[in-house]
Order: sequence, then C-alpha cells, then structure tokens
Amino acid sequence: MDKSTFEDRQSIAGPMHSELRHDSAHKHVAGTADYIDDIPEPAGILHGALGLTDRAHAEIMDMDLSAVAALPGVVSVLTAKDMPHSNDISPTHLHDEPVLADGRVQFHGQPAFAVIAETRDIARRAARLAKITYRDLPHMIDVADAMAGGGELVTPPLTLQRGDAEGELERAPRRLKGRMRIGGQEHFYLEGHIALAVPGEDDEMAVWVSTQHPSEVQHMVAQVLGVPSNAVTVNVRRMGGGFGGKETQGNQFAALAAVAARKLRRAVKFRPDRDDDMVATGKRHDFLVDYDVGFDEDGQILAVHATYAARCGFSADLSGPVTDRALFHADNAYYYPHVKLTSQPLKTNTVSNTAFRGFGGPQGMVGGERIIEEVAFALGKDPLEIRKQNFYGDKDSDRNVTPYHQKIEDNIIRQIVEELETSAEYQARRAAIIDFNRSSRVIRKGIALTPVKFGISFTLTHLNQAGALVHVYNDGSVHLNHGGTEMGQGLYTKVAQVLADSFQIDIDRVKITATTTGKVPNTSATAASSGSDLNGMAAFDAARQIKERLVAFAAERWQTTPDNISFVPNHVKIGEELVPFAELIGQAYVARVQLSAAGFYKTPKIHWDRAAGRGTPFYYFAYGAAVSEVSIDTLTGEYLVDRVDVLHDVGRSLNPAIDLGQVEGGFVQGMGWLTTEELWWDEKGRLRTHAPSTYKIPLASDRPKIFDVRLAEWSENAEKTVGRSKAVGEPPLMLPISVLEALSMAVASVADYRECPRLDTPATPERVLMAVERLRGL
Repeated sequence: MDKSTFEDRQSIAGPMHSELRHDSAHKHVAGTADYIDDIPEPAGILHGALGLTDRAHAEIMDMDLSAVAALPGVVSVLTAKDMPHSNDISPTHLHDEPVLADGRVQFHGQPAFAVIAETRDIARRAARLAKITYRDLPHMIDVADAMAGGGELVTPPLTLQRGDAEGELERAPRRLKGRMRIGGQEHFYLEGHIALAVPGEDDEMAVWVSTQHPSEVQHMVAQVLGVPSNAVTVNVRRMGGGFGGKETQGNQFAALAAVAARKLRRAVKFRPDRDDDMVATGKRHDFLVDYDVGFDEDGQILAVHATYAARCGFSADLSGPVTDRALFHADNAYYYPHVKLTSQPLKTNTVSNTAFRGFGGPQGMVGGERIIEEVAFALGKDPLEIRKQNFYGDKDSDRNVTPYHQKIEDNIIRQIVEELETSAEYQARRAAIIDFNRSSRVIRKGIALTPVKFGISFTLTHLNQAGALVHVYNDGSVHLNHGGTEMGQGLYTKVAQVLADSFQIDIDRVKITATTTGKVPNTSATAASSGSDLNGMAAFDAARQIKERLVAFAAERWQTTPDNISFVPNHVKIGEELVPFAELIGQAYVARVQLSAAGFYKTPKIHWDRAAGRGTPFYYFAYGAAVSEVSIDTLTGEYLVDRVDVLHDVGRSLNPAIDLGQVEGGFVQGMGWLTTEELWWDEKGRLRTHAPSTYKIPLASDRPKIFDVRLAEWSENAEKTVGRSKAVGEPPLMLPISVLEALSMAVASVADYRECPRLDTPATPERVLMAVERLRGL
C-alpha cells in the first residue's frame, strides 16, 4: 500500500495545489447557476412576507390584522401564537430570540406577524395594512448610551489577562488613554435571505434555505414545529454570498416557511426585499474601545488595559463569541508583557448583531492598531517602527505568549513584513510622501504598512469537527458530499481537489453535490475560516477508508503485498502493472468491496477554558501584511486609494487562483467597512441606511488604482492541515487597516504629524474633513 500520508505527499503532481477554476464560475457569469429562487416552484406554492413593527421598544397593546387577512389573495396570517411548539430561534441557551414578537417590540423593524398569500406582491402589500397600537417604552440605541445607562449585558463578558496591567501602567515612563468608535457593517449579499419549505408525509419537512449552517436551521425548524430533527431535511446548493450573516439569520425565514407549509399543506417561500432584509437582520457589531497603554521612550509597549464594548442588539445571538474573539485579536501581532482586556456585550434596542467575516477579530485588531498608532505619534516615529519593535518573538522567545496564554509557535510575521517592506519600497515611498506633503497645499498623501495575525479555529472547541460522504460508483466516478456550504468562496472546488488528489483521478470525475442534512449530519457552520480545513480532511478520511479496502482487494487479487500498490494518475500501480482506476473499481464492485465511506475529522490540539480565560483556542495562525497609499483632498475630505501591495500567507495554497480571489475580495470588503459603509440609526431607532441608495458599498471604481496581491509561496503550514494549507476566508479582511492608517497619516500631515488624528471608522470623507479641520485649529 502507498504509505505516504496525505500531508507529506507534497511532491506528487495532482489536482491539489493547482489553479483550477471555481466549479460554478462559468455558471455565475452565464446566469445558469441555480439559487433557491431559480428552483422550479412546486404547484400551489404560497409566498410569505414579514409584518414589521415601527417602534424601538414598546408593548403591543393591540394588533388589528383584519385588513391584512381581508386582502384578496391572502391565505393566512401568522403570529407568535401560531408557532406549533416554540416561538424561539435563539442559537444560544438563553432562548431570547422569538420567531415573531410576542407582546413586546424590542427593535424598530422587529417582525410581529407574517402574511402568507398567493403571490409575493400580495403578501408584501398586505403586510403594510396592519394597525398596531403600542405603549412606548424607554429605548437605548447607541452603544455609548447603553454604557451610560447602566450597561445591561446580553451575555456574560470575558476578561483576558496576564501579568499586572494596572501596576505596570502606573509605573510606565509614558502613558496615554483614548477611545475609538468602530462602525458596524451590512452583509449586503447579492442573494438576500430566502427559504422554501415543502411539506412531506406525516411530519416531514424539506427546506431549501440560503444558510451557512444547515444543521442549525434543521434544529431550529424542528424545535419550532415540535418534531425530531430527523423529520426535517435542509438543503443548500449555493449561496449568493454569506459572510457570516447566514450563520443564524436564516433561521427565522426557514421557521416561518415551515410553520406555514405545515399549517396549509402547501409549499411556502419567503424572500424579503432588500429594505426589509437590511432592517430585520443582524450586522457586524460596532464597538466602542477604551484603551490605556503604558510604554517607554523607545516605543516598547509595557502594559495595555482595554475595554471592548459592543452594540449587540436586543438578544444574544452570537454576540458572546463575537466579543470574545475581539479580545483574542486585540493584540494582533504584538506582545503585551502585561495586559488586561475586557468585553462588554451591551444590550440595545436594535436588531441583534451577528457574525460577519472575521467574527469580531477585525474590530479587536483595529483597536490594537490604534494603540500602536497612538504610541508612534506620541514619540514622533514611523508607526511601522513601533510595530516591528513590538512583534511577537519566535517559538523559543520569552515574548511569545498571548493574553489568553497560548504560545505562538508558527510566527512568520517579521519575515512577511520585511519582505513586503522591501518589495513595495515602503521606506522610499514614505520619504517621498513626506516631501510631497511639505509643499502640497490641498492634496495630502499617506502611507501605512500593517500586519495581520489571525487565529484559525472555532473558539467553541466542539464546533471543530466535520463529516463527509464519498461514494465511488462502479464506473469509477466519484460522488462527494460534505457538511460545508458554498457561498462563492470555492469550498466545493477545493474539497473536490482534495478528493481527486487522494484517488489520483481527474477532477471532472468527482461530482460535487448540494449540502444536505440528509447525508451528513450534525455539521458545524461554514465559518471561522475553517471550511477547507475541516471538510477537506473529512473527505480525505473517507477516501482513505475506500483506498484501504481497494488496496486489500488488489493485494489479494494480484497476490502481492500492500507495499507494492500505489495510486498514480488515473491508475493504480500494482507491482509493475498499471490498472486503470475505473477498471479496478469495476472489479472491486464484482468482488463485493464496499465503495462508500463516511469520513470524519476533528481538529487536534485545541482546548479553551473560558472561565479561566486561558487555553489553546487556535490550531494555527495565518499571517499577512499590506502597504496602502492614499491621497486626500483637505478641502472636501474626499480621498483615493492610489496603491495597495499585499503579501499574504495561505500556507501551501490548495488553489492559488481561488485564494488570490479571496484575498482581493476580502481586502475590498474590509476597505468598504473601514471607509464608506456607514450604518445610521435615528433617535427613534429607525435604520436609515437600508438600501443601496443610502448605504455605500465599494464600487469597481473604488478599488485601488494599483492593486498588487501576492501569496507567500514559501510558506507551508507547520501543522498537518489539508495539503499543509492555511485558511483564507477571514484573515484578508483585516489587511485594509493599512488604508485607515494611511488616511490617518495624510490627515496628520496638516499639523506636521504632531497629533494622532484618532479617526473613527468608517473614515468617511465627512470624518476625514472634520479631522483635518480639528487638526488645523491646533
């Protein structure tokens, strides 16, 4: 038998590590990729719409739905009382998130009823005919107001600490304090939320839903209906974007569709319009960060004490782990000898915020980079000098322990930064920019190089598991199913490459099939950048089992030993004989060899004790760095991103073409979060940025004029991950912190770099202009 292990077969040519196109790329371009709204509708299908409330916090005194029900074409109107078994879809044990508001409204736009009608248009029109009488209650909208009002928490906070932060702050030669507001972000998928429920025999329910977490939707639908999970089958072929927003937010639409489908014995579809989708579903958490840092005259950070307060919304949702993760990444790539970090997941009368690419890590990292920037301005130094001064050491250093007490043993950030600093000519360009700013009256430039160190794994340890189901048919074709979901990131292609490489067959012999709870149960969400790591290894495990059976069969059939059998391109080598793969499979089938296997993988080495605030929550770290150069107009605050250079670490890339796309896309999405994407609620708690007309995502014209993205081809994961690769989903989103820092330098130039501009995010042109005017007045 071929005894080489998967992770050691680095030199064998095959589909893995190749630049293969995304399996659905041509379908996306041609418009032939099937999303849920493209599925032929079952006969007699009905359509649902949400009935939204218009108070931030109130008791419902009366809800007159007679006009809603009377509109021709309306078949049914659902309220909280129509939920068969449970009105709860909370992803936590707190049971604080109702399917429909029951007597109390907790945010402006909270669904209180649902209309089921013959057409989507009728349902939407009917939903606006309700007459609801309220008794208004006091409400908290902004995170700062929530803090000032007593700071009610939606979930227990976390504290990470090591050493004596308070004592060392008192003893530090230099000390400064500050506050930073970090804005949230709308997911703004191409495909919004949607669910289609089709009732079956007895209590069976089939649900097609745009979700990153089919198993959770399965459990939630079952919970609301009052049936066991085995009665509910959830199917997902692809999503038109997920970004974390479809980890929990699809539960409500799936549950309502299923309740209506069971009640009416007809298929039911929910597809909210963009405005209702944005109003009624959660977003990236916005944070208010208070920091206190002690340092010496050389810029060495001695102690940090920071509090990360987050606007969480009316229920917990995923705010606990999101605010935890903000603390996990508040250090970014820097060693704090003494540190205390605390989260404050604050309750507000806004929609409950949820997962978003990076899952709190980006907010933590932005706060950490503000600390570096403050120290640099206080000492009159290049922030890059302060960054390098405070980097974590290598595995043998005494500067390699995080605030959560995990040792950093794979640190390559210095190598990444030094390579990019040289290739992007950072020092020469920075000198030229300083010279330019001396003589330019209106246009000012800035440049920054920022690093990324991002931990990979779910911090809730038991989620780090995955399953896969692999069938080899008697013609040699292969059927692949796993628990990961495809949201455009190329997961299906990568896992297919893993499987094709393991069998050493052409990738077009592997059929990728829709994710379904009926094939692979109890899956974790496709999140935490773990999709390829977990599902790739689960598929490999299934292939390993089948290959072992094939080798045993071949050894007996050809009267040889397993050592003389190996898998080579489209063949199996048995001694000196090359047998076509399909031919061997045909013979194995006739010999009654099992050609199907369920694979399983769980991430090793990790553990986390939240109560103690210590452990090894991450299997490894992904690293990267970016240099960004910007120009601002000091009369208007408008700016351009002139050039971006990126060097990013994905280990040994499973598919460099897909990974480059993930880095580029992540950068632009992160740049939008930090610069243009502004969420705004008015004093009544109404989200006023709920459509493309009022919420500005980056356009194609907003991309950097020069955009040079490279992968660190020399990197290879020290851990035994799939093909020695590293995760690529989330880490690139934090690279554009360099854009924010470059804007800060450009603004600071109007006061000769004497003062930290303290730009809040998003750094809109208005905020840039106000910062310029403030510094001019010094």
